[in-house]
Amino acid sequence: MSKAHQPYPALPELTDGERIERSQAAYDQLKARRSCRDFTSASVPREVIENAIRAAGTAPNGANHQPWHFTAISSPETKRAIREAAEAEEKRFYGEDGDKPKAPDEWLAALDPIGTDAHKGFLDTAPWLIVCFAQRKGGIEEDGKTQNYYVNESVGIACGMLISTLHSAGLATLTHTPSPMNFLRDICGRPAEEKPLMIVVVGHPSPDATVPEHALRKKPLSQISSWL
Repeated sequence: MSKAHQPYPALPELTDGERIERSQAAYDQLKARRSCRDFTSASVPREVIENAIRAAGTAPNGANHQPWHFTAISSPETKRAIREAAEAEEKRFYGEDGDKPKAPDEWLAALDPIGTDAHKGFLDTAPWLIVCFAQRKGGIEEDGKTQNYYVNESVGIACGMLISTLHSAGLATLTHTPSPMNFLRDICGRPAEEKPLMIVVVGHPSPDATVPEHALRKKPLSQISSWL
């Protein structure tokens, strides 16, 4: 295996003040990001989705195995199939199928301020669904055999970069994680060594979309950081 190296890519020459300004601008942009649960059906160009997935594909990852796959879905039929399968699982989760909820009371209580339930209309209203898969095996050649490393960490970072890029493009997003979600592997035709991690719903917020006030509470810097 080649061990050749290339020079580190040049970074912009900035003053400390300019770095502070850029970091503040990035924070100001990202702090406006909110999960959206009410979308319009207005179209989003495929090229936007392609660029966002390309950005996700630049994420740091274990041994450069790039253990991710993103299935971008605009087909109404496929989105409908995903919604139906997801809502079936969600009804069991919330106990809306007549049985005892799969979710413990503590979890349901934590979700109550958000106001979520088993109905996931956004899954076939939004123009795009991006199903994010974690490849447990495959390596960079995707041979289905080579062990991948730090898979959840790598794919989690990639998903964050995907969402950040979509937000920068002026789009609303939602991460949806029905449990269990193996049905996504079947619907998307992905191999057994891939684990569906989340659905990223992408589109334009509807005029009456709202954000729960509970979701506006963010921990302050003093609570989320330590300085040694």
